[in-house]
Amino acid sequence: MSMSLDLAAEVFREAMRETVKRYSLWYLVEGVLLVVAGILAIIYPVISSGAVVILLGWLLIASGLLQGLSLIGARQVPHFWLQLISVILAILIGLLFLRDTTQGLMTLALLLIIFFMMEGISKVVFALTIRPFPNWGWVLASGLVGILLALILWASLPVTAVWLIGVLLGVNLISIGAAIAYLAWQVRKSDAATPTQPPA
Repeated sequence: MSMSLDLAAEVFREAMRETVKRYSLWYLVEGVLLVVAGILAIIYPVISSGAVVILLGWLLIASGLLQGLSLIGARQVPHFWLQLISVILAILIGLLFLRDTTQGLMTLALLLIIFFMMEGISKVVFALTIRPFPNWGWVLASGLVGILLALILWASLPVTAVWLIGVLLGVNLISIGAAIAYLAWQVRKSDAATPTQPPA
């Protein structure tokens, strides 16, 4: 029996909404930690640009691992593979930052452009998948911010400062973290407000 495209889309959305509800605590913790990582990425280049590449590498790895945790048990949802690619990309770029801290700013900027673009696209797809989930627009906005940051960094080439890379990475992590944390918080709040049905 064939299923209409609209019905299939609704089934996928419902699966995604259930996943967000089930793992809302993980999403909340992930969001808060990403915001903290974003603040560090913004503050650190201003204080000392000497070791900023190492810090950015570790922040990318940490953000990749945190977002990877949110994918546990979510293999059946439509955005899984795109989100997984984004997670792997964050970890790989972080490892590249740590492996050779002397590489040129141009290389770092190009790697981050790819990361921002993939992360932005995956968040846009994620947001469109869970709509009309309450507050799905925040996740959509964080994805659009990622795409915008990629374009800003691209426009600044070939002259790119270390502090700009740090600030843009920080803004990206804060926007993703805030959107995910807010979504998870609202889900947990609405679940707590919903009275449980007595068994029949």
